[in-house]
Amino acid sequence: MIEGPLLLVVILLAVVLIVVGASVFKVHPFIMLLIASLLVGIVVGIPAIKVVGFINDGFGSIIGGIGIVIILGSILGVILEKSGAAVKIAEFILQTIGRKSPELGIGFLGALVSIPVFCDSGFIILSRLCHVMAQKRNIAAGSLFLSLAGGMYTTHTLVPPTPGPIAAAGNLGGESYLGLVIISGLLISIPVVLIAVGYSKYIFKKYPYESELNDTPILSDQSLPSLGLSMSPIFIPLILIGLGSVAQFVGFRNGLIDALVFFGNPVIALLAGLLIAVPLLKYIGKVERSSSFQEGLVQAGPVLILTGAGAAFGAVLKATPMAQMVEGWLSGGDADGIYFILAGFVFTAILKTSQGSTTSAMVITSSILGPLLPLGGLDNPTGIVLMVAAIGGGGMTVSHANDSFFWVVAQFSGIKDIKVAYRTITLMSLLQGCTILFISILAFLVLL
Repeated sequence: MIEGPLLLVVILLAVVLIVVGASVFKVHPFIMLLIASLLVGIVVGIPAIKVVGFINDGFGSIIGGIGIVIILGSILGVILEKSGAAVKIAEFILQTIGRKSPELGIGFLGALVSIPVFCDSGFIILSRLCHVMAQKRNIAAGSLFLSLAGGMYTTHTLVPPTPGPIAAAGNLGGESYLGLVIISGLLISIPVVLIAVGYSKYIFKKYPYESELNDTPILSDQSLPSLGLSMSPIFIPLILIGLGSVAQFVGFRNGLIDALVFFGNPVIALLAGLLIAVPLLKYIGKVERSSSFQEGLVQAGPVLILTGAGAAFGAVLKATPMAQMVEGWLSGGDADGIYFILAGFVFTAILKTSQGSTTSAMVITSSILGPLLPLGGLDNPTGIVLMVAAIGGGGMTVSHANDSFFWVVAQFSGIKDIKVAYRTITLMSLLQGCTILFISILAFLVLL
């Protein structure tokens, strides 16, 4: 079996193959991950039949752990989108936080809505609010659009049930700590959204632009659900998962603790959220009502197969001498975990920048680093949470022309000049990603 530096070369070539295949030849990352998994295993010297077994085991284990969570989260997001619940939540936030600071309100609105709703579709829905708000307040629309994009991108990379953080947590062995990942992701999101809002205000004062949209979209006049009904499917599952995570660390057991652990399981919590969302269906047209569930399943499909393929790649890497090789390079067999956090951020940022997909970059990086966490002393709840955050920060760095979200934000903001888009969207994502890295390192120094 291949060992030493040559093994590292094989793994690096496999990653290059994945990136080139996905970005240059436009082959889906799922196929490239499977091909890379097979090639790495066979070239390293693992018997071919065993390589296939590792691929199947890795794929099945991660889907068994978080697959249902991804599906339920996708369906819930579609229902919130189509029922008008997202717009109702938007109205409330803009009337409270957004009354004094519209950019702040729209930024945190984006962060909240992007937890269950895919950020591309969420931005399209809420962009119309930016138009209306800019007209009512007589302020520049650009800062509102960018604040919204920054808020949505933040939770997209940090807070489950968004696919990237779930996949990263699963590959790092943290599927049992999703509650902690959610809580930490929400806390880290606060300063990251503030950075986005501050940059949005600054950049559009320094480089103002006129939106080139020909007309202003008008808010839907559909009957909207109540605020309580709109927010319950989001907040109740998050609260249940948070309580369940706390209960898992309680040193004793009784009926209440066991109930909190059960209902705090992400599958049960999101299923409860979906049941709570059933009354929202009456706000959806009869034709779209049944298709909402189908659309949620369709959205979840690509995420599931990509997550599974990433886990398969990770399973093959675990079967190689990679961990032993790295351990041999480290004095005493251990290294400061801060280097692993830096590696998680930098490697994910390279993948994100080169091939555009945040989820794909997070899946690949977490697959590679998962087997190495014990070497950095990060194979514990706190270490896993910080690694997920660092990888999420890298997955945000940077959004540019090969990222679909970049074009969604530019198009619906009316930005036609690509230089303006790079100066605003791309630089903001860089600042946000670096902020997440700084917070992750600071938390490591304090907590570990």
